[in-house]
Amino acid sequence: MSITTRLFGRSGPRVTQVGLGGEGVLRTHGREPEANAVIEQAALQGITYFDSAQAYAGSQSYYGAFWRSNHALRSRIFQTSKSAARDFLGAKADLNDSLEVMGLKKLDLWQIHDLRTRLDIEEIEGTEGALQAFLQARDAGLVRYIGVTGHHDPKILEYAVKNWPVDAVLMPVNPVEAILGGFLDRVMAAALDRGLAVIGMKVLGGSHYIYPPSGVTAELLLRFALSQDVSTAIVGCGNASEVEALAGAGAHFQPLADEEERKLLDIFRPIARRMAYYRGAI
Repeated sequence: MSITTRLFGRSGPRVTQVGLGGEGVLRTHGREPEANAVIEQAALQGITYFDSAQAYAGSQSYYGAFWRSNHALRSRIFQTSKSAARDFLGAKADLNDSLEVMGLKKLDLWQIHDLRTRLDIEEIEGTEGALQAFLQARDAGLVRYIGVTGHHDPKILEYAVKNWPVDAVLMPVNPVEAILGGFLDRVMAAALDRGLAVIGMKVLGGSHYIYPPSGVTAELLLRFALSQDVSTAIVGCGNASEVEALAGAGAHFQPLADEEERKLLDIFRPIARRMAYYRGAI
């Protein structure tokens, strides 16, 4: 399947406009056959962006088992992971562990995970903070790009995007955010102004946003996300059929017409605040 690709940031490599998220079956333990089937199907369907994190249960181990058995596929895959460590030594240890568990010499993208508070910022950018470990890893060639992720407070993520020398930001991209503001306007504008890659997450709202009786389908939500200025939109999958549907959405994407977007936002407008379950207090 030929999935449309987009530039990763202003001048990075091209990645498929849909990517395999680290949630779904990958955020489990002890489900190797199902996880392998999902990763394999994503690779066979032509998806190139693969998401993971230290915090995602056995996801890195699942990837490691797959890459050790499928070396030839690795060269065209953009493999990512994340560290939630706030200190230099903790982040460095996380990277070493990620590379060892996944059987890789380097990551394509390594991300500072789940930025939430001012205290996070102060710890991460301090003299013994994690940011120094990320910069050293990029300089040493252990990672190609570094990024930051957040879904809790757009003001906190906006600070990092404007002030840290990162290459990418992973943030919520869905109709709820278009209504509430913060991520899709301020954070995205700041990222694009600096040439960062924007990666969309929470696209389906953990599947909570899918409600066919109202006309809200996974395909419609993906079309919304891909109609924004993102490099890729990632979705966690529970089985090979869901991966195939994700790849199909990336291959046959049509931007939302203005009237389609208006109707979609009207559905979410009355419930937007309570549907932003991943945010802090609004």
